[in-house]
Amino acid sequence: MAKVELKQPIVDEIKSMFDGAQSAVVAEYLGITVEQDTRLRKELRENGVQYKVFKNTLIKRAAEGTDFAQLDPNLAGPTALAVSKTDATAPARILAKYAKDIECLNLKAGVVEGTYYDQAGIQAIATIPGREELISKLLGSLQSPITNLARVLNQIAEKGGEGAAEAAPAAEETPAEA
Repeated sequence: MAKVELKQPIVDEIKSMFDGAQSAVVAEYLGITVEQDTRLRKELRENGVQYKVFKNTLIKRAAEGTDFAQLDPNLAGPTALAVSKTDATAPARILAKYAKDIECLNLKAGVVEGTYYDQAGIQAIATIPGREELISKLLGSLQSPITNLARVLNQIAEKGGEGAAEAAPAAEETPAEA
């Protein structure tokens, strides 16, 4: 069996990872301990991110003709590939979080929703909160005015409507004087 035939299933696996993916990040991992790698992989898996180490030539071959081909210049040396189909910022966010504690883990570059980002750009993407957190912040800001209105109405009701009763006669006098 030829070497190409042996490597084709791996290329197909990478292609399936790229198929429908929102983002892919490549990172250098040389020197990471088993314990660190286990914790990293566990968190990536919990967030729906596929993380695997492949040969650079196989990643290049699988990325041909896709947006992820933009990663080619960064595919040198030991490379780990993190791909997400659900949360565009998850691979960058999680890898950057671990890179703070693990000196040998470095983000090289990434493609997020079709746009290439170099190392500085992918670090910036890593600061964007996840989808769940953004939705909860949006709902909190939408709920805030309603909560404030309810609080004001509750205070008026607790006073027995005194504030509303005092305001009503003043409103009645103004039209009568005119």
